[in-house]
Amino acid sequence: MNTNVIPVHVPQVGQPIRRREDPRLLTGRGRYTDDIAIPHLAHAAVLRSPHGHAVVKTIDTSAALAMDGVVGVLTHADIQGRIGDIRPNWVVANSIVPPHPVLAAAHVRHVGEPVAFVVANTRAQAVDALEAIVVDYETLPAVVDEEAALAPGAPQLHANVPGNLVGTWRIGGGDYAAAAAQADRIVQVRLVNNRLIPSPIEPRAVRAVYDEADDRLTFYLPTQVPHMSRRWLAETLGWPEHRIHLVAPDIGGGFGAKMHFYAEEILVAFAARHFGRPVAWTETRSEAHMATTHGRARVDHVEAAVRQDGRVLGIRLRSVANLGAYVSNMGTGVPTVNVGSFALGNYDIPVLDAEVRLATTNTTSVDAYRGAGRPEASYIIERTMDAVAHQLGIDPLELRRINLIRKHQFPYQPYQHPMWRWDSGNYEGCLESAADLIGYDGWRARQAALRAQGRYVGVAVTCYMEMVGMGISRTLATRGFDRGGWESAQVRVHSDGKVTLFSGSMPQGHGHATSFAQIAGDVLQLPMDYIDVVQGDTDRVPAGHGTFNSRSMAVGGSAVHSAASKVLAKATRIAAVMLEAQPEAVGYASGTFFVSGDPGRRLGFAQVARMAYVASKLPSGMDPGLDETVFYEPRGMGTPNGSHAAAVEVDLDTGQVTVLDYVAVDDVGNLINPLLCHGQMHGGIAQGIGQALYEGVDYDESGQLLTGSLLDYAVPRSDQLPRMRTSFQITPTSTNALGVKGIGEAGCVGAPTVIVAAVCDALQTLGITHIDMPLTPPRVWRAIQAAQTRS
Repeated sequence: MNTNVIPVHVPQVGQPIRRREDPRLLTGRGRYTDDIAIPHLAHAAVLRSPHGHAVVKTIDTSAALAMDGVVGVLTHADIQGRIGDIRPNWVVANSIVPPHPVLAAAHVRHVGEPVAFVVANTRAQAVDALEAIVVDYETLPAVVDEEAALAPGAPQLHANVPGNLVGTWRIGGGDYAAAAAQADRIVQVRLVNNRLIPSPIEPRAVRAVYDEADDRLTFYLPTQVPHMSRRWLAETLGWPEHRIHLVAPDIGGGFGAKMHFYAEEILVAFAARHFGRPVAWTETRSEAHMATTHGRARVDHVEAAVRQDGRVLGIRLRSVANLGAYVSNMGTGVPTVNVGSFALGNYDIPVLDAEVRLATTNTTSVDAYRGAGRPEASYIIERTMDAVAHQLGIDPLELRRINLIRKHQFPYQPYQHPMWRWDSGNYEGCLESAADLIGYDGWRARQAALRAQGRYVGVAVTCYMEMVGMGISRTLATRGFDRGGWESAQVRVHSDGKVTLFSGSMPQGHGHATSFAQIAGDVLQLPMDYIDVVQGDTDRVPAGHGTFNSRSMAVGGSAVHSAASKVLAKATRIAAVMLEAQPEAVGYASGTFFVSGDPGRRLGFAQVARMAYVASKLPSGMDPGLDETVFYEPRGMGTPNGSHAAAVEVDLDTGQVTVLDYVAVDDVGNLINPLLCHGQMHGGIAQGIGQALYEGVDYDESGQLLTGSLLDYAVPRSDQLPRMRTSFQITPTSTNALGVKGIGEAGCVGAPTVIVAAVCDALQTLGITHIDMPLTPPRVWRAIQAAQTRS
């Protein structure tokens, strides 16, 4: 063996490495919030409003306080002046934010709103005590529909929000009136984007322990944004932020709902200090349906100015978004900026005129849910393109070919708006690949013969794009965000050469312990087993903004890359002193430093790491240690995109939809771990199919939630999901160090549109061109019956 040969590092980035987390999680060794055992733990339960809208006249807690095991009861009167209101942190211009008390004061405005908070020795005692609390309500008229809420004479929810209109947001470019004048036809569609319940496997849960001696709170919370949650908690309670230690354990799914700020979190923290007992609260599934934020919930009126040859000249959008009873964290930004800005999708349409009105209603608050506005935007433009194709008699796939942004047009500035820039893509490549993989021409050729046999089969190929990897702090501030866009990473090399990586991102099944170790391992050319990843602990991780908007790899991963690169640069300078060579003469490969041209002069990475702490041979002026922290700010935001294709069959007798085949071709930039990328696509597509076919929240006119449990709210089972054929087309982005665009929400963005399009394609010979989601068997059956009656 030639000892002078330097081993070659085998890259880990780009390899389908299995998740390091899985053996622990799959063998029951996960540690979730409700698993955490704390001595002398008290348990909390929440008395919630049974009414959609009512005046709270009196609350009598005396009987509950007298019950065995009850530690205490809190109402608004007990916390007034001691706890602030819940405030959103993304407020778009001109929006009115109504007061949002932690416990209801004079009014309740939706079913499930917290009215009283009981703390007892056991969970059963706390729940029993709820029944002893007597509340005198005077019910009021309610309004649950967003358009009805803005109509004259609608019930008024908040004194400071006249007509229930929180705000009106506009964006656009070009002259729509001129485009309409040039058009051969105006195509109009009305679309409903159904309200959804996020439904993570693990509901929300909280544990709080107050140490009076240190005046310090330890707070266990399954949050996507640990440092942000700590900040919001400190601000609302008026406590010093550094005296709150927030720990986010394993998280059983988040999907956006666990990045918001809730009354129960504040109450548990307050109660732990107020009563001098550790306090726990875990949400029931029914509570999750009425108290955890919902998603989507809007109505869109779209008008397209088109030429007879299929070119779309402009889009006019008029939308009403349902915010629920109160403005949640990102409640005003998601249905405005995240929808209207991307309403033209993948198409080279020169004109946009978009307006979104924000309505408050007697329903659970609506906020970011996986995709957070981009599924809605994709649905708007893709359903419109299908309507245009139908009215012009052009095949929907061909209409998309006519209007797509071409590869040479990137970077692309949509509707000439200075705020936006789509960085890169090959939309034609994704579209044609998806059409080929699904066998589009073959399905088209067989459709007529299948219909003659009584089989109604449809096929569709649709497009999507989104902008993710939220960053650029200055830009976020101009759009109403009260948070930065950077992410932190700290790479600490220990004296034995092993590495601990601290990241401000927060996984909820993402596989960060694997993918982040791949990134750091490639930069440092060390085995992944040498690298531990620490997240979700505000005492150990210096700072962070967390995981949402598909930003973990683009921003968090780039921070890891940058910090590891700084560590390697410092280690190289130390190695140069140890090898008595100039730094530029020192090479590095597979954990070995060597002198170029003299590979016999070499040092292992661990030797250099040890010297960094022994410090007897360091460059002049260098501090000891091998530890670098980076706050990484991206140069821009990437634009993932793709085309999804589906073939479906509809049973005319039952309305049942069966997905026969599903193909996804996605461009998410460089792939850090292809295996994890396929997994992210499968999960996102499953949730998108859930929205298209199964899921939908219903309220009655009084504000009663009719889908209050999983008996009434359907999420797709594994046997209801098709085999998904996922593949990738790579066009790297220049907006971050890794060339990644983000993948966490892509499946959710692409799936609803293509499923609805394929179902409507199957039924087009009956005269059915659109059915609002969810396309449940009864809804599809009714549409078929109505169409057959008309014919």
